[in-house]
Amino acid sequence: MKVILCGYNWIGCAVLNYLLELNYEIFVFTHDNPPYVNSLKELCIKKKIPYSLKKINKENLPFTPNIICSIYYRYFISNDIINIVKGKIFNLHPSLLPYYKGCSSITWAMINGEEKTGFTYHYITENIDGGNIILQKEILIEDWDTQITLYHRVMFEAFKFFDKAFNKVVNNYKGRKQIDFNNYYKRGCPKNGQIDLTWSDEKIERFIRAMVYPPMPYAKIGNVEIKSYSEYIKYKNNK
Repeated sequence: MKVILCGYNWIGCAVLNYLLELNYEIFVFTHDNPPYVNSLKELCIKKKIPYSLKKINKENLPFTPNIICSIYYRYFISNDIINIVKGKIFNLHPSLLPYYKGCSSITWAMINGEEKTGFTYHYITENIDGGNIILQKEILIEDWDTQITLYHRVMFEAFKFFDKAFNKVVNNYKGRKQIDFNNYYKRGCPKNGQIDLTWSDEKIERFIRAMVYPPMPYAKIGNVEIKSYSEYIKYKNNK
């Protein structure tokens, strides 16, 4: 079997190792990464796996794949690629689709006060995050979670189910159609990381935790970093 992995970060690395154990022919499309992000590019070099940092397109495919896996890939995959693989192309999305399509799904779920989030493996179509659901699982959002803890809890659990999603696609499982629900969030830091002082204290507390993903910036009031709710209370009491 010929497999293309479009991936990034540690979960992309974990999926590559899983696929290598199956002795498939593999090519990887990935991205350059800052040093604090686990490098799929460096793992490919170490394992002698061919890879590209260019966006996947029809002209740079190394072979006609049987299946394409998108795991934290940051480019939109075009319809001509979907057609080449005859629809056997799927993605891991960190939300319970059809809710929280787009970017920063976990972060927005925290900010909005959701009690749960989760992950969804779904087919890739021309509609962003709109393809049939292959499988999904709920994960509770704890009141101590920060963005970084919740993200990794979701992704660690998602990796446990990668083999099940992969095998469903290989075996021509059609998936479950999503309900028609427009709930899309654009790329970029929510509210530019700025606390709105008209929010309730409860929402501000959630927002502060949702911004915690070192070394990314913390929440701010103007130019003042607010790293915790207690720092916010101290700031408020000193105003």
